[in-house]
Amino acid sequence: MKNIKTLLLTLCIFVVTHTTSQETIQNKPDSTISLQEVVVNAYQIQTMQHHVPGAISLLSGEDLRTSDGNSFAHTLHAIPGIYMHSGTYATGRIVIRGVGSRTPYNTNRIKSYLNDIPITSSDGISSPEDIDLMGIGRMEVIKGPASALYGSGLGGNINLYTPEKGSNHSEALVQYGSFQTLKASVASSYNRENMQIWGNLSHLQTEGHRENSRFNRTSILSSGRWLQPRYSLEYTLMLINLHAQIPSSVGKSLYENDPMAAAANWKAIEGYKEYQRAIAGVTLTNRISEAWSNKLTLFGRWADSYERRPFNNLDDGTSGGGVRNRLSYHTALYDVLIGVEWINDTYRWQMDLDNELINKNREERNQSNLFGMVYWLPTQNWNISIGGALNSVDYRLTDQFSENGDQSGKRSFPLLFSPRLGINYSPSQKLALYASAGHGFSMPSPEETLLPEGDINENLQPEQGMQYEVGIRLNLFNKATQLEASVYRIDLNNLLVTKRLTEDIFTGINAGETRHTGIELMLHQRIFSHHSFPGSLSLSANYTFSRNRFINFEEDGNVYNGNQLPGVPSSIGKVSIQWLPYQVFQISTHFQQVGSQFMNDANSVKNDAYFLSDLKISYLVHTPHSGNFNLFVGINNLANIRYSSMLTVNAVAFGNAEPRYYYPGIPRQTYAGVNWQF
Repeated sequence: MKNIKTLLLTLCIFVVTHTTSQETIQNKPDSTISLQEVVVNAYQIQTMQHHVPGAISLLSGEDLRTSDGNSFAHTLHAIPGIYMHSGTYATGRIVIRGVGSRTPYNTNRIKSYLNDIPITSSDGISSPEDIDLMGIGRMEVIKGPASALYGSGLGGNINLYTPEKGSNHSEALVQYGSFQTLKASVASSYNRENMQIWGNLSHLQTEGHRENSRFNRTSILSSGRWLQPRYSLEYTLMLINLHAQIPSSVGKSLYENDPMAAAANWKAIEGYKEYQRAIAGVTLTNRISEAWSNKLTLFGRWADSYERRPFNNLDDGTSGGGVRNRLSYHTALYDVLIGVEWINDTYRWQMDLDNELINKNREERNQSNLFGMVYWLPTQNWNISIGGALNSVDYRLTDQFSENGDQSGKRSFPLLFSPRLGINYSPSQKLALYASAGHGFSMPSPEETLLPEGDINENLQPEQGMQYEVGIRLNLFNKATQLEASVYRIDLNNLLVTKRLTEDIFTGINAGETRHTGIELMLHQRIFSHHSFPGSLSLSANYTFSRNRFINFEEDGNVYNGNQLPGVPSSIGKVSIQWLPYQVFQISTHFQQVGSQFMNDANSVKNDAYFLSDLKISYLVHTPHSGNFNLFVGINNLANIRYSSMLTVNAVAFGNAEPRYYYPGIPRQTYAGVNWQF
């Protein structure tokens, strides 16, 4: 019933705004209400979003900072089909179209890029939330399997781009809020003739809303471009230093009676994780001729991490790099590209207990992806794409702790071919129809590849799947209304299941098949726009209804065929409204409904649905010599709803303790700050 109410609310809003926008345009033919067409890059070529042969979601820099600017989950929830579990600022799990819901404490079915540089490690772990939102100028998301474009990443791709400022510009931000949350950031861009340089320094710290949840992160992000008539040279540099305490998940009793509490064992030892991370890349783009161009990217990455845990301590790190090259050919009828991506990473880890070493390993992993794509434009109304990729993965494990026997080994997976076909038909700028089919895969993580004894699991296979989707895009009333609807189905086999044996031991198994189906709706609406009061009013809304089921899944003698996948909300709806009654005054509100979700494979326990609301008010002060000061205040979780912002799927009960399913969400939170632009 709640799903129906949410859908009806969205449709009613569309009907009302449809009528209002039509009246506005009739009365003001020259109104600035029209939304501008945008160019996207995530399909490996620059093209208008209206003509893309498949689903793609785009968020601008302004979209990323409509709330407190700290929550990556809040940002992603502006896109249909995506849900991010967020236990703390340092513990999260991104789920796209139901894929990746059973990963314990991170995201490992999605591939992420920053300025075309892979920031997903070779073990498949993605942490785009490490990047401060002030450092992101645009986000493009491909949902579902897209391995023909980007290699391993069954759930989809998140492509991030640093801001591009066309003039010299600086800004500084200071923000303070509940739980002693302090954010300070400064950014600047320098433009001179053919050179552009941008940089951002950001710091975020908080005591956290739970015990043992202190968080501290400092990051530097910089990018630049040197333009020449026949070529351009770009760079990207990211440095992150993070220290975060771990409150962990809690059982039902603590969740209901003392949600501020940390898990007792993590609180007792003041568990935490800390790491330093660096990513650097250089891109050379050559315009060989009017038709030919080549883009070569060289990159390196390094990370060093330490985690203090109740059961043992983990010291690990990654070092490596790679190359990505894309050769393109463009004519009026064709866009052809062929590319290669090669990544080599060395992952090392060791564990100790009571100051005694119990494990030490090093794993070297190589990934190769040879991809090609053809975009055929027989007329201006059609865009037909066909392509595919060959993917190769191998790794070598070196056991550096001989006391428990030598468990070294190597594994090479068979070549994987990922095809993709997409069609877009746009008879006018008002209407576009698209359909696509694509294959994807995900590799097992280091934890999943090892048996409990530490040996390599030779039988473990990559998870693979096919996605089929159809959709429609509408640009109505002089682009005042933008509506997109899509229907999809994903069939997965060789499902990779992370099986928890004890609190600190995991292994991976292939466990059958799943099917993911859903409907996604997205609406952007300019309701009215005036130069004086009542000013301008705009609305964004999205809704997702999905069913993600086990088709064939048996574990430990239990048959779960027909059950729903845990950790995926049955529906998600979000409405955001922005009102500028005057040019210098803005009110933003957000309403989000998250449906119920099962917490285990047996579907015997369920997390309740919840509803959140946020409010932000800002006022812009112009000064003739000192720039602009944007003063703002805001409240998140306005009604102080108790909810679980992250679930530990299939939590295991040890001894007489309750299974710890719940990460309590942040209660009512206020904040205020100033953003100075000069």
